[in-house]
Amino acid sequence: MAATKRKPDGPDGRPKKRAKRAPRAAKPDAKPGPEGAGQAGAGQAEYSIPPPVSQGKWKNKERVLIFSSRGINFRTRHLMQDLRTLMPHSKADTKMDRKDQLFVINEACEMKNCNKCIFFEAKKKQDLYMWLSNTPQGPSAKFLVQNVHTLAELKMTGNCLRGSRPLLSFDPTFDKEPHYALLKELFIQIFSTPRYHPKSQPFVDHVFTFTITDERIWFRNYQIIEEDASLVEIGPRFVLNLIKIFQGSFGGATLYENPHYQSPNMHRRLLRLSVAAKFREKQQVKEVQKIKKKGSKVLIGEDPTEVVFETPAEEKTVEIQLVKPESKPIVKDKKKPRKIQRKKQKKLFRS
Repeated sequence: MAATKRKPDGPDGRPKKRAKRAPRAAKPDAKPGPEGAGQAGAGQAEYSIPPPVSQGKWKNKERVLIFSSRGINFRTRHLMQDLRTLMPHSKADTKMDRKDQLFVINEACEMKNCNKCIFFEAKKKQDLYMWLSNTPQGPSAKFLVQNVHTLAELKMTGNCLRGSRPLLSFDPTFDKEPHYALLKELFIQIFSTPRYHPKSQPFVDHVFTFTITDERIWFRNYQIIEEDASLVEIGPRFVLNLIKIFQGSFGGATLYENPHYQSPNMHRRLLRLSVAAKFREKQQVKEVQKIKKKGSKVLIGEDPTEVVFETPAEEKTVEIQLVKPESKPIVKDKKKPRKIQRKKQKKLFRS
């Protein structure tokens, strides 16, 4: 007998797959037994979602763009990275070309959805400037950054949680003068982490201090120890020397100009002039000494008492030898020929 062929079920000749049935929900009338309670507890544990840490709503949508221009050194790059780690509400961007105008930064902030900006501008590969701006309306402030020390360089004993919110501590001078009050508000809006930010932690364990000394703003970061509320420095640290405050973002009318500011070029020029003045002073001293040596010497009269202590020496007769002195007899060394013979014998043995 020939084997009978199986008739195809579908048009393609393949059997249809059965659809999977959805799991049936538990009946509400079912009595809670020991087995049913165990299954229900396992299902809740499997599909339960833990509640968020903070139940509040994120309202302050401050975002800070931190980037720099080309030509910065390694220390500035590390400082920029440290600020990004300390500020969870910050964003990064690629380096800006030197030829671009500063107004382009407003467009970059708009593309990154940021309303604040910290921009590091490097000049001559040795001078570092920091721009703090409220984009796009303004105001903005330009600082000269000095005495930069990064986290990796300091190696302090302090430490804080990544993403925690900092306290901001300001010098009392910030409330006395109007330009410092404006800078205080700018610092608060830029460096303070918004409450309930998604990347932030609901802890306050470090403090940013802004101190005014010697017409400069000194930035420090300290850890708050829980036991006795003492402070231990974490880093980084730097000094901001205010140059100008502008009405707009990265430009506009000048609201304030620091009269105590001295540009780095002028500072280096004064150092060179001081070194040149010292060299010129030494040359003048040498010329004066030469003139004194060449000048006429003052003749002092003879002192009559100088001859008192002089004792006359006996005069010796001068003898002139007219006859050639006799030559001394040459005494030959008897041991010398023996030494010569020994040397010859040693040479023969060596050869």
